[in-house]
Amino acid sequence: MTDAEWALIEPQLPLAATGPLPRRVRDQFNGILWWFRTGSSWRDVPKRYGSWSTVYSRFNSWAKAGVFQGLMDALIAEAASRGQVGLELVSVDSTIVRAHQDSAGPAVAGETLDALEQALTEEKGAPLPEQPPVLRVTRRRPRPMPTRHRRTIAPPSGDAVKLGRRRPRSADPEAD
Repeated sequence: MTDAEWALIEPQLPLAATGPLPRRVRDQFNGILWWFRTGSSWRDVPKRYGSWSTVYSRFNSWAKAGVFQGLMDALIAEAASRGQVGLELVSVDSTIVRAHQDSAGPAVAGETLDALEQALTEEKGAPLPEQPPVLRVTRRRPRPMPTRHRRTIAPPSGDAVKLGRRRPRSADPEAD
């Protein structure tokens, strides 16, 4: 981070009202930026930024206190006062812009869609412009799942008895 950038950031960072002033706030802030840029674990923060646990503690306390939001607001206001605000400051991350499964509209049968188009044409009194074919959604009936049959073991008979295999004994002593 350059000295000019630090001159903009330092006044926005909180300092304790009492007690010793942190000597390495700039290094710790650079450690936080390094962590954001790399996405690695806190334990991998290089030693030049200080102890990883100190850098993490600083980040955690500032995040809970809303320091980063205040810093962003102050930097955007400073850029606006200089006339340097542009659309490149706006960022949309596609991982958080999610659409509900029904956001494309309800599934409408082809006949219903045709009736809606016809009603719209009659209400406006003008024909609809020629449009490409519309994908018609029809509901499919789910196929029944095949049933699994349990195998039953039948007592041996016929050839199995002739080959000398034993038949299972029954619980009834008179059946033998």
